[in-house]
Amino acid sequence: MTNSKQPNALIHETSPYLLQHAYNPVRWMAWNEQSLQIARQSKKPILVSIGYSACHWCHVMEHESFEDHEVAEIMNENFICIKVDREERPDIDHVFMNAAQLITGRGGWPLNCFAFPDGRPFYAGTYFPKQNWIRLLQTILKEYRENNEKLEQYAQNLERGIKETNRIEGKLGFEASESNMKQVVENAVNNWRNSFDKVHGGHQGAPKFPMPNSLLFLAMYSYISKQNDIEEHVNITLQKMARGGLYDQIGGGFARYSVDALWKIPHFEKMLYDNGQLLELYAEWYKSVKSIEYHKVIFQTVDFLKEELTDDKGAFLSALDADSEGEEGKYYVWKKDEFGQVVSENTGVLQEYFGINERGYWEENKYVLMRDSDSMILKKFMLSENDLHQIVESAIKKLINHRNKKIKPSLDDKVLTGWNALTISGLCKCYEATNNSEYLKMATNAAHFMANIQQKADGGLWRNYKAEKSTIDAFLEDYALLAKAFLDLFETTANLIWVEKARNLVSFCIQHFYNAESGFFNFTRRGKNELVADTVEVFDSVIPSSNAIMCHNLIRLGRLYGNTRYLEMADSMLEKMAPRIAQYPAGYSQWMINILWQHYPSFEVVVVGENAFKMIQQLKQNYLPNCLFAASLKGEGLPIFEHRFVSQKTLFYVCQNNVCQAPVETIAEVLHLVKA
Repeated sequence: MTNSKQPNALIHETSPYLLQHAYNPVRWMAWNEQSLQIARQSKKPILVSIGYSACHWCHVMEHESFEDHEVAEIMNENFICIKVDREERPDIDHVFMNAAQLITGRGGWPLNCFAFPDGRPFYAGTYFPKQNWIRLLQTILKEYRENNEKLEQYAQNLERGIKETNRIEGKLGFEASESNMKQVVENAVNNWRNSFDKVHGGHQGAPKFPMPNSLLFLAMYSYISKQNDIEEHVNITLQKMARGGLYDQIGGGFARYSVDALWKIPHFEKMLYDNGQLLELYAEWYKSVKSIEYHKVIFQTVDFLKEELTDDKGAFLSALDADSEGEEGKYYVWKKDEFGQVVSENTGVLQEYFGINERGYWEENKYVLMRDSDSMILKKFMLSENDLHQIVESAIKKLINHRNKKIKPSLDDKVLTGWNALTISGLCKCYEATNNSEYLKMATNAAHFMANIQQKADGGLWRNYKAEKSTIDAFLEDYALLAKAFLDLFETTANLIWVEKARNLVSFCIQHFYNAESGFFNFTRRGKNELVADTVEVFDSVIPSSNAIMCHNLIRLGRLYGNTRYLEMADSMLEKMAPRIAQYPAGYSQWMINILWQHYPSFEVVVVGENAFKMIQQLKQNYLPNCLFAASLKGEGLPIFEHRFVSQKTLFYVCQNNVCQAPVETIAEVLHLVKA
């Protein structure tokens, strides 16, 4: 029997998730050429187990099965066992998740897959309790030994299915005319409306996930189309999320999702990619409605990132676990007596404010902090807004001080390029919305880390960074999101270095990821894929698809540089994707944002002159989601600035469809032109 005190091969990895399993009695290996070579030589089936460090059910299965010696003996004797951190290796996760969905119709994590020694999957599932897992291992082993030909047929069928899901073809007869593309969006939104939860926001039912990109699309669409019901849906969703248990009411930051339809009980892990995107969403909506409540969400969430998920080099770390001391949510929930003792004063007001009552009750005398509207509290307790503010802020300090004495959830301290890019973009929008220079400093520090540490000499990127080293080549997601972040930094700061870096990343992707035959970008760099199929990611999940973001980058760069090839590539992608959108509009929200840019009114707003930087910042405090901004002191560095400098003047040029209005000199005039 294996000595559990002896580490397995994962001890040499840097991923926190893999290191969590380094002392399992299972002889785990990482996914690499050496492990695959061992599998080929042994002729044993591969067991690929995929998860991530903040995954609650991953922890449960580890404790029940992977730490169990009886289970480990079966696995070690009969399988080559490979552990994968899905956050470091989304390429592997994509392929095996496709397999799971084709086999079972569903997916999730932990994801447990069985494959031939050459890596071709033949069975996949998710979480299994210990006895079920043992029975599955025995069944798989029996089939592998006695019915290998049948499994071979399964593997062939799965391989064909996986390749088919990654084939993108246009619809015969569909033309990407303006009217057709608008009709695609109108139909999608009309279908989407049917799933809106009109009381609590988001989609109907449970669980509820914050889907920032979907809400960014709906916000932009409501702005352009002037459809008030869509605007109201966005506002009520943001409001309910910010007031629910999904949001950390005292420490800032959002949990992964809520298990109910009320945004009340979260799955307590906090992920960087959620919070980076939600910063962008709340900042953009704050520009629109100027709500103090949303300003507070921005401030608290940035503070959470600064305190909990920022390393000493300015990069952002990946996640905080859901569990602490072996219990989900223990760090975040409160018992009534504990809460009362900590706040000590104004207990009745604060219990009502934070939901230490029937509204916030979870289970076993535990409460999740959640808020109601301030107006109800003010009316019930006859308080002024200033009095309530002082009571709440004093209580928050006491509650945080008390909570900080608890054992914190574990930190996944790896740096991922794409997730950092999402956060850079979010912080840029926070700076624009609030004019808080600290937000821009955080964004710029992280961007310099990406450019100096994560970029290679050949122009390529690393995916990960931990323990002073980067070890995994980046995927299209990283390139696309970082190019977008650099473009956002350029629009925010007017520093040409960032637009040049964005263009270089897109050029690199065209050279190394682009498939001219399909007109899309592969997820993995050409020549680097060791899996059964090239993934072509077009479906938006919580993070928008890498091809949709790359299409967005091509549109912005095409306009800034006057590059017609970029614009033609983007239009070709949109033409092929448009017929798919009606299948599931929420899964193609970034594609619809791209359609809004290309087929609805959108503008380039260029400001040139000695006050250009100051004026563009003032202008960008307004919600103008269909405007591309560029500023220059002397009209140098980009084709979009040519012939636009006039000495001793600061002029705005508003252009649409390659036609420019006469230059104007005031923000009020610009707002009139772009809102007309």
